[in-house]
Amino acid sequence: MAIVNVTPDSFSDGGERLDPTQALEDGLRFVSDGADIVDVGGESTRPGSTAVDADQELGRVLAVVEGLARRDVLVSIDTRRAEVARACLDAGARIVNDVSGLRDDPDLMKLVAQRGVPVVLMHRAGRAEEKYAVPPYDDVVEDVRRFLLERAASCEAAGIARERIALDPGLGFGKSVQENMALIAGAGRLADAGYPVLIGASRKSFIGRLTGITEPRLRDPASVWLAVEAARRGAAIVRVHDVAGTRQALAVSAAIR
Repeated sequence: MAIVNVTPDSFSDGGERLDPTQALEDGLRFVSDGADIVDVGGESTRPGSTAVDADQELGRVLAVVEGLARRDVLVSIDTRRAEVARACLDAGARIVNDVSGLRDDPDLMKLVAQRGVPVVLMHRAGRAEEKYAVPPYDDVVEDVRRFLLERAASCEAAGIARERIALDPGLGFGKSVQENMALIAGAGRLADAGYPVLIGASRKSFIGRLTGITEPRLRDPASVWLAVEAARRGAAIVRVHDVAGTRQALAVSAAIR
């Protein structure tokens, strides 16, 4: 899953793709590099970021989604809002990826059920404007696993088919270095529940704390390694910035296995 942030303030690539033409070109390049899914988002979730309204979010992403879908790209819309998801699904998006796990907008769960589209449920404690300040976890893997399985059960009860649900433990989002590493190592425990697992470690700040690299765009080598390790541990989807590098590394890892 390639990341296309159409935002001015995302932590790694904010402003690089605020121009829809550039975002579209980059999305197509990611597909040629080997991406299976292009994830388009119009609202930053970095700690301390300010929420945008639905009109502003749609103004950023709709043309990009439409342009990619017209070229038969499998597009995922990264949004917390039913209004945004509905317009993007109408424009050709085929997956909803919600950092709130379908909690922030009750209408989004209904929409996903009605449209019969796949959904990614992410674990998130706290909110961006609060910098995801949360109490410590007792056992981060088990706590996150329990939360996600509860959300999946709620989705199934609302009419979303089990085979259309994927789970994302939400690396970053207020979690410590040790907690993030535990969640990657524990990807198999989450996958054992029978849902595909998505891991999104790419360029995140915990990599900077591990390596001392402050510039997010220079964290790609470690990000690629973590994507390979996540796949080896049971992740079905890895959400990345460096598509070409990750695709090469995954191919070599698969050959060794």
